[in-house]
Parts: sequence; structure tokens; C-alpha cells
Amino acid sequence: MSIKKIGFTTLAIILVVVAVFVYVRYYFVFAEGTKAGQLNTFQRKGYVFKTWEGILIQSGFKANVQSNEFEFSVQKEQVAKLLEENAGKEMELHYKHYFGVLPWRGNTDYVVDSVYYISNANGKGTISPK
Repeated sequence: MSIKKIGFTTLAIILVVVAVFVYVRYYFVFAEGTKAGQLNTFQRKGYVFKTWEGILIQSGFKANVQSNEFEFSVQKEQVAKLLEENAGKEMELHYKHYFGVLPWRGNTDYVVDSVYYISNANGKGTISPK
């Protein structure tokens, strides 16, 4: 084999490895699920990339074993608007968990992509589960 072939093959292997790493780290959905609780904080913040960030307070066992706060980011404008209008209410959110954080996607590796349920003060839902 010539030096050029070895160099080209090595470069191709390195590029494939880097591409796979970037995909798994930043775009592969590691887990998805739902979280329920009361929306405590929801705000748009950032220096360069303005992203929607929120904190959901989960009910249940409140020992120091695990945090009862769920910090998340939101990419979709319609979901962000819905959450902003319903701050302080009980809700159930659907999220995707990524391994890494991208600055334009948000400050956390949990990204909420839809709202399943929001309850009114009287306990009745304003959005029905899908």
C-alpha cells in the first residue's frame, strides 16, 4: 500500500469515528418518558442563544435521596407558549433525554417536546391526555 492510500484510509476512519461520536453524544435520544408535577419556573434566557428553560417540582417522597426538581429545556415555540401561560399548575410533560447539551437546544440534556396534561385549580384537566 502506498502512503497516500494509508493516509486516506486513516483520515476516512477518523472522520467516521468523529461523526458517530457527535451523533451519539448530541443527537441520539438516550431515553424518553413523562414527568408530572407543578411548573415552578419557566423562562427564556441565554447570552447568545435564547432558550426556554423550566423547573418542574415533582410530588412524592421528599428525602435527600434524589432531587424532586426536574430541570428541562423547550425547543418548540408552541410548547413554550403553553407552558408560559400555565405556570404554577400541575402538569404532565413528555421529554427526551440526550447525552450532551447543544447551546441552541437548551441548557439541559432533558428537552420537553409536548404537554400531555394540565390541570386547573379545580383539579379538572385543560388538556386531555393523548
